[in-house]
Amino acid sequence: MGHSWNSYYYHHVKHHHVENNGPDDLSSTMRYQRDNFVHFLCYAGRFYFLIWLDLPLYFLRKNRTELAAKAALWELGWYATLWHLYSLNAKATLVAFILPLLGLRAGLMVGNWGQHAFVDKERPDSDYRSSITLIDVSASVSNRHCFNDGYHTSHHLNPLRHWREHPVSFIGSKAEYASQGALVFHGIDFMMITVRLLLKDYRTLAECMVPIGSQISMTMDERVEFLKGRTRQFTEKDIQRKR
Repeated sequence: MGHSWNSYYYHHVKHHHVENNGPDDLSSTMRYQRDNFVHFLCYAGRFYFLIWLDLPLYFLRKNRTELAAKAALWELGWYATLWHLYSLNAKATLVAFILPLLGLRAGLMVGNWGQHAFVDKERPDSDYRSSITLIDVSASVSNRHCFNDGYHTSHHLNPLRHWREHPVSFIGSKAEYASQGALVFHGIDFMMITVRLLLKDYRTLAECMVPIGSQISMTMDERVEFLKGRTRQFTEKDIQRKR
């Protein structure tokens, strides 16, 4: 509910998983300070109002003309359909289509901000250090109701992995996660991670950390500073240095 025609496929599969939150990812968090509310509004607002243009232009920059045309056609075609339906029955179209579209896109941006808020400045291209894993979340939207999306690092390591295999893969790869400096949280969802970040409540986030590898020896204050370090905005100079 709420998706425009094929937009999730073109944005998520053909774009996001190609760029993996890197500098060319339209939903990348790198250029934003991830605990800054104004930065979040800019991030969400750009997606909200410009994705219909940004995504086709992205494909054109990558010389993928056919994907650019298809992405534009499906997205603009859906807007035209909504316009027509609204002219026929405004209230029904608003409730059945427009509000779900707006609500879903807000939710996607809040969720993606939490999923990719913690990025290591030294290795921003590492899936282990640009995404996180959530475990043991009661009534979790991310895991229980969204096909184990909380195992987001596993999802980025292998986008084709079936959702039921994410916990198995995580348990079997705990040593690799630890050696790669991955971040694992428990008892908190992506949505609340975003909320806690925007409130600058790093103490709660630190308490929800599951320390692995070298993180085990950290004090609570050290965890707080560690998390703050991974939410710092990348400058263009930082990005160019890591390309």
